[in-house]
Amino acid sequence: MNATVLNDDLMAPAVIANPHAYYHNLRNTEKIHWNERWKGWVLTGYKEVVDVLRDAEHFSSDRMGYLEAELTQEEQESIAPIFRILKYWMVFRDPPDHTVLRMLLNKLFTPVAIERYRPMVRKIVQKTLDKVIDSGKMELIHDFAYEVPMSVILELIGAPDLDRDKIKEWSEKIGVFFFIKADEPRRREIACEGINALVEYITPIIEHRREHPGIDLISLLISAEEAGQITYNDVLATCVLLIFGGHETTMNLIANGTLALMQHPEQWEMLSSNPSLLKKGVEELLRFDGSVKSTVRWAKVDWMVGDKLIKQGERLLVSLSGANRDPLQFANPDTLDITRDPNLHVAFAHGIHVCLGASLARLEVEEAFAGLVKRISCPVLQQGTALDYYPSVVHRALKVLPISFQAKI
Repeated sequence: MNATVLNDDLMAPAVIANPHAYYHNLRNTEKIHWNERWKGWVLTGYKEVVDVLRDAEHFSSDRMGYLEAELTQEEQESIAPIFRILKYWMVFRDPPDHTVLRMLLNKLFTPVAIERYRPMVRKIVQKTLDKVIDSGKMELIHDFAYEVPMSVILELIGAPDLDRDKIKEWSEKIGVFFFIKADEPRRREIACEGINALVEYITPIIEHRREHPGIDLISLLISAEEAGQITYNDVLATCVLLIFGGHETTMNLIANGTLALMQHPEQWEMLSSNPSLLKKGVEELLRFDGSVKSTVRWAKVDWMVGDKLIKQGERLLVSLSGANRDPLQFANPDTLDITRDPNLHVAFAHGIHVCLGASLARLEVEEAFAGLVKRISCPVLQQGTALDYYPSVVHRALKVLPISFQAKI
């Protein structure tokens, strides 16, 4: 067994820098592995991951419920703002509560429904690139990968003029908890600060939309509340989720995808010379180095997964990244191939909790790379740049990505 696997340190610098090597070693040794340090199971095989993700009957997504059971009363009170909002997030709810919200929002996020936003997204991409194209350099995450999805989601909720710098600051604080940045000793306190600030900021906007409804997502949620389908807490929590989740993962997808193409410039050139490969290319970038490495489930009952008995209450780290590099599912899984077909990756998870915004994220990333490959040559890292990822069990996010490039005439 590989030494990296033996120490079971999911937060080790080498694992954060290259989780794919860690999961590869673990998958070859034990696809369903009890991690003593994390006190839970780690699943890295494609079949095992898909089986658990689609089994909502035996495996729960109720992270807040299980966390509440683990904490003392004092600890619960210390993070009351987190519970107040996150326990109403769809991603942390089981049926039937999850089903009501999901059915309400699903119709707005189908591929057909989302496609009508393509001209708006394309305009945002071009406008964002216009600001940096003449300089020949940019910090891709701040200047582009954040700006595009944040601009889009604010348009969709009908509040395009919100303070994006403040939202980014608060989102990063929320992310300290949401993405399990376990190296931060004050992560719960910091997350509470972010939640409180964002709730205080968005509440007047919700009330204004109540008095002046439109065709935006906030108005839809309010309409459902007034019809008795959901509660006010659902409205407030879902607005926070849309603002936070509507940009964070897409931002990281654009950054990770750009880096992957920079490291494989022949793929950048292929995409540049053949834009018809965009859809396949985006799917491959999602598979190759997606923005969410893992998701978490809890066993509702004793249940077998593969040859392992998962006992009631035990948690599972379901590795999307591990599944997406499983050679039993993908030929040459460590090779970036934007012509790969079929490509049944699980970057957006699977089952009832498959990412609600997957169609929107795909469209945004397609338009982001369509703009990039059309307007600049394959970029390079600015001299002296060291790749540094946020230490997280769940997400895959670069801190910065400063690039230099030549603009195309």
